[in-house]
Amino acid sequence: MAEAESRRPAAPGEDVKPFTPEKTKEIVMSLQQPAVFCNMVGDWPALHWNAKYLSAVLDGKTIQFRLGLKTMGLVPQFETRCSYVKATLEEFLAWSCGQPSCLSGPFSCYEFSKYWAYADYKYIARIFEDKPEFFQDVRWSDFGFPGRSGKESTLWIGSEGANTPCHLDSYGCNLVLQVQGRIPYEESSVFSKVNITNPDLKRFPKFRNTTAHVVTLSPGQVLLVPRHWWHYVESIDPITISINSWIELDADHEARVEEAITRMLVCAIKSAENPSDGDPWLNPTEVEATSHEINLQYLNKAVLAYFKWQKANESEQPCSSSSDAEQRAIASCKRKKREVGCEPEGCRLLTHEFGFSTFKAENLQKIPFGPHLIQVLPQSQETSSIGAVAVDSGDLLHENEGGHFGKLHCTRKQLVMSNDCETPAHQMDSDGSPNASQTALSTNDLLDCLVNPHVINLVARLLLERTRV
Repeated sequence: MAEAESRRPAAPGEDVKPFTPEKTKEIVMSLQQPAVFCNMVGDWPALHWNAKYLSAVLDGKTIQFRLGLKTMGLVPQFETRCSYVKATLEEFLAWSCGQPSCLSGPFSCYEFSKYWAYADYKYIARIFEDKPEFFQDVRWSDFGFPGRSGKESTLWIGSEGANTPCHLDSYGCNLVLQVQGRIPYEESSVFSKVNITNPDLKRFPKFRNTTAHVVTLSPGQVLLVPRHWWHYVESIDPITISINSWIELDADHEARVEEAITRMLVCAIKSAENPSDGDPWLNPTEVEATSHEINLQYLNKAVLAYFKWQKANESEQPCSSSSDAEQRAIASCKRKKREVGCEPEGCRLLTHEFGFSTFKAENLQKIPFGPHLIQVLPQSQETSSIGAVAVDSGDLLHENEGGHFGKLHCTRKQLVMSNDCETPAHQMDSDGSPNASQTALSTNDLLDCLVNPHVINLVARLLLERTRV
């Protein structure tokens, strides 16, 4: 019954959109600030994908959930700090409702009042591998990407309080469709050391200078997260479900080279350490560290893919749309700014001054903001600096040019937001010099410098130049 309802045909007039697919794609590819699309997915069958419906469709299929404590500490709850269980959606729903049956199930060791849980980053293509007809319930073609469906999307299911630490996405821009509940959370590869809901301002004093953009995403709305915007997301309803898809961008080709370089460095250095040192640097989703040979193959493939893309790009007709030209101009401006290096004031969270002023002055007024496309506006600096955004439980977004690292946990220790270029306040003597008792450098200190986005970007460019010659 539920499956038939999900695939029902659209009623007359139901599929009328405020923007054409061509216009929507133009907005997505050119807009450099977060925004929410409304009234674009009213006829999508995926809007019926609530937890009970999915539980019935999956019919006992188990998926992995990550569990974290609801208590708020100064350190973000990274994946390596969480627990994991495999359970069915039916068991998850029973646990979230406090049913007695959970006393002996996979969630039996986790009291609902103390823990949150979420099934993150679940590829719809894998979840519904035996039900490919469900792929068409997601219709990104309405956003100007024909052929993109649930097969190229991921599913997120979480309980109240479920969250992902502040991070940015390595590749592309991100479209997030809310299906059930308000504001889920979203996963990526580059994480900040700052717990933005409870920031340690003594350790990261420059976080006071950041400005948050806060939005509460409701069912049927689609959030656009532009490339390299920092964002923290938290579920504020008992059950939340969202679907997202990363839209590829030209800059992704170079980003993959940078990721490959980072992976080689991290694996080579961390693998040389004593494995019993208790530092959980490997992402729990990875079984073991990849070998140097495999990492080198990945790097060569990334470089080869970059030059294939470049050759194909050069062979295209010289004529291009104004938006394409603007994107290249913006990218060029960003590259020049990155080559400057890390200046004292540049260690703060980066703002629109990094290459976006031209876009804002000339094109922002052309974006059709209104009831169907809502800007995510900045919140007051006072509110964001004390982490009060968590009270509103919205999706916190910060703009940053940032780095493009892999999914190895140790790369997440890189802090771009606050104090890349200064010694933390608690490691200083009263005279302003580094505390002698805390000056012993660790492997992670070295990696923090090596995987700095400016360093990785420079190495990638030198490597591409060497390969080109």
